Amino acid sequence: MTMGKIIFYEDRNFQGRSYETSSDCADMSSFLSRCHSCRVESGCFMVYDRSNYMGNQYFVRKGEYSDYQRMGMSDCIRSCRMIPMHRGQFRMRIYERENFGGQMHELMDDCDSMVDRFHMSDMQSCNVMDGHWLMYEQPHFRGRMIYVKPGEYRNLRDMGTSGMKPMSMRRIMDSCY
Repeated sequence: MTMGKIIFYEDRNFQGRSYETSSDCADMSSFLSRCHSCRVESGCFMVYDRSNYMGNQYFVRKGEYSDYQRMGMSDCIRSCRMIPMHRGQFRMRIYERENFGGQMHELMDDCDSMVDRFHMSDMQSCNVMDGHWLMYEQPHFRGRMIYVKPGEYRNLRDMGTSGMKPMSMRRIMDSCY
């Protein structure tokens, strides 16, 4: 399997000390005093502005990210998670209420608007059966993001995202690798 590689820099524009990784990092403070820019050599990653994969999240793929503020981070990058390559189908069930209650719909492809497609104005839990997904706070894949991998998410409000309500979902495809 192809691994990703990301390099973090203390200062904007790839300046200052650097830290390179090909895996998850729950707390970058042991490697860098701060992180204000990064360069993705390969793969896809989620970067977070709080330790332990909490706070605002931003999806990065191969390319250069010269300033953390342009990524929508309120603070510097504090943790990162590598998104593994997925081949095969994508499948997720979304629920209107926490603990898999209320209206349920199954997704196998991108959804640019929950309201338009399912007449659903809120989603509070989900079960990701296959693939890796990004959820966006606004329709048409805009705004803050939440990364979800296969597993059960009984309450999306408990994911450290300041009460974000997902309104659109996109599959993370193999184009990262």
